[in-house]
Amino acid sequence: MRNTATFLGLAIVAISCTEKPKSPKGMIVEYPESPIVEAADTLFDQVVPDPYRWLEDDLSEETTNWMEAQNEVTFAYLDQIPYREKLRKRLEELNDYEKIGAPFVRGNYTYFFRNDGLQDQSVLYRQNENDKDEVFIDPNTFSEKGTTSLGGLHFTKDGQFLAYQISEGGSDWRKVIVIDVDTKKEIDDTLTGIKFSNISWKGNDGFYYSTYEKVEGSELSAKTDNHKLFYHKLGTPQSEDKVVFQGADGPRRYVSGSISENGYFLIITAAVSTTGNELYIKDLRNPRSSIVRLVDNFDNNHRIVHVEGETLYISTNLDAPNRRLVKVNARVGTPDNWVDFIPEGDLPLNVSSGAGKFFATYLKDATSQVMQYDLKSGLEWEIELPSIGTAGGFSARWEDDIIYYSFTNYVYPSTIFTYNPKTGDSELFRASKVMFDPSAFESRQVFYHSKDGTKIPMVITYKKGLELDGNNPTMLYGYGGFNISLTPTFNTSIVAWLEQGGVYAVANIRGGGEYGRAWHDAGIRTQKQNVFDDFIAAAEYLIKMDYTKPARLAISGGSNGGLLVGACMTQRPELFAVALPAVGVLDMIRYHTFTAGAGWAYDYGTAEDSEEMLNYLLGYSPYHNLKNGQNYPATLVTTGDHDDRVVPAHSFKFAARLQSVNDGPNPSLIRIDMDAGHGAGKSTSMSINETADKFAFALFNMGIKDL
Repeated sequence: MRNTATFLGLAIVAISCTEKPKSPKGMIVEYPESPIVEAADTLFDQVVPDPYRWLEDDLSEETTNWMEAQNEVTFAYLDQIPYREKLRKRLEELNDYEKIGAPFVRGNYTYFFRNDGLQDQSVLYRQNENDKDEVFIDPNTFSEKGTTSLGGLHFTKDGQFLAYQISEGGSDWRKVIVIDVDTKKEIDDTLTGIKFSNISWKGNDGFYYSTYEKVEGSELSAKTDNHKLFYHKLGTPQSEDKVVFQGADGPRRYVSGSISENGYFLIITAAVSTTGNELYIKDLRNPRSSIVRLVDNFDNNHRIVHVEGETLYISTNLDAPNRRLVKVNARVGTPDNWVDFIPEGDLPLNVSSGAGKFFATYLKDATSQVMQYDLKSGLEWEIELPSIGTAGGFSARWEDDIIYYSFTNYVYPSTIFTYNPKTGDSELFRASKVMFDPSAFESRQVFYHSKDGTKIPMVITYKKGLELDGNNPTMLYGYGGFNISLTPTFNTSIVAWLEQGGVYAVANIRGGGEYGRAWHDAGIRTQKQNVFDDFIAAAEYLIKMDYTKPARLAISGGSNGGLLVGACMTQRPELFAVALPAVGVLDMIRYHTFTAGAGWAYDYGTAEDSEEMLNYLLGYSPYHNLKNGQNYPATLVTTGDHDDRVVPAHSFKFAARLQSVNDGPNPSLIRIDMDAGHGAGKSTSMSINETADKFAFALFNMGIKDL
């Protein structure tokens, strides 16, 4: 169905460096040259032009030169904002406090992460039997600029060996290094080319991991869709690693393997999309056992939470859109033998385990309720939380005695508690040291109606005493996809926005998981417009209730949230003063041709599915819906040159086209972080600088002259 026109050279048509009119803020922006090159896709006899496709080539000199020129223009603009440095320093002050994570015991040591304040990467410490702290792994030594991060820790059951993953420049591709924990010395060759992988040890002899077949072309943008599970035996070269599992009837884009805590079974999940998976097990007690498929389709999500003897406890949304926990004997583990242990309820359910118990976390209007269950007696009690907000971390080894969990909301800094599952008592373990006075701020949940009448929750946070006069600088944030729920979470950086009299609003729009699978499915494929309507209605509510006005309203979102911002600013450009699409999916016709993008088809559909789907995607694809003659909001696109989740070509092409067609005075800029990826592992300094630039850009383009 797809025919692709070839490039005819980079100079067929060129947009010269044109000087835009003066913005209302008095700045003149002269954009770099972005040549138009003839390229197109022909789908279902429809020609879809793609004049900036040359920017998809991340290995080309032309793309590199374009990135450098765009950054030069962007930072020259940002340098002129008088309070940008003041915001950056305030963000530094707010983030400059000691952060210590919950401890965990492995072997003879207790481990914990600590950041002194502004360290680019948190350091892994450990305590020995004498309770003396020592640095175990310091990721800040991995690279000079702090752009190489620790991507995962995987200890053997006895704690003797550790396999840890590192990410360079924010890439999803990882290296795996194995060390002896007592000596800290490497005991094996470094494994390379690992992506989207758990690591699960089989005794101390070796481990299972997952990765893709070697890609052709750019490692950062080439399509990856054949994920396989391997076994690596310590002391042997990676080239000899054996494939344990791959799709028998075609490639699987996401494969994961883990060994049950009791060591009985290898558990394998396999998926072709981010929603729905097959489920397999292999009995490791019998060397001749084969891999047995328990679930043979991709229609639902299934996850083995715990194995007790030969009984599997499986979290599933099969016949339960809000999910349930079932149990079954592994020998007859197919769905027709499943028996409910925690039945489906009215609220979305997530189940974790630890310290001999199950913890059922329910979402009630996007906030946490946690129930404790016992294997024999069932429901024991509801766990009392400090307030209304988000609880996380109710997970540990089955043999542990104590659980650590965190609690937070928009005005409650993340705080760690210890929990005793025998008594139900929680005790403060470590309070946040952030310099923040919760009593000075207010956070309230409201409900508004979307275009089709659906009731949508939104949380609005601001300084107490805020005057609702319609003049408050407001940041509206959303996501709306992939069954991801936006629950109340404290963000130190947002404090800097609130201190300026700003309003911060988070809308729990459809496409997320706040109300279960039905809420998710109401915002996918040909229902995707619901997501944008929900977000636009949130903006209209904030204006109607006099929190703000269009000239003081910014919209922000990342990844799928970047798509959200891109779609809303092209559909309703007059409604927003500022748009901040970050690492966004902005070309909906070609997204599935890059890296693992085809795995997002459950949410988006693809342009090759049908003519109806093609036309629907063309109807909202941000890159394709930028039009001449429009006055678009002041826009700061952000991305990283090493983003191999949502490749930066999305942002490059969108920015180039926006600069070409925008007839209004508002700036259309792109800020590209070098040696940065989709967000995970980004250094503290890079995060602070990016946030300062976003806030300064937003406030300046709202007409705020001084802080």
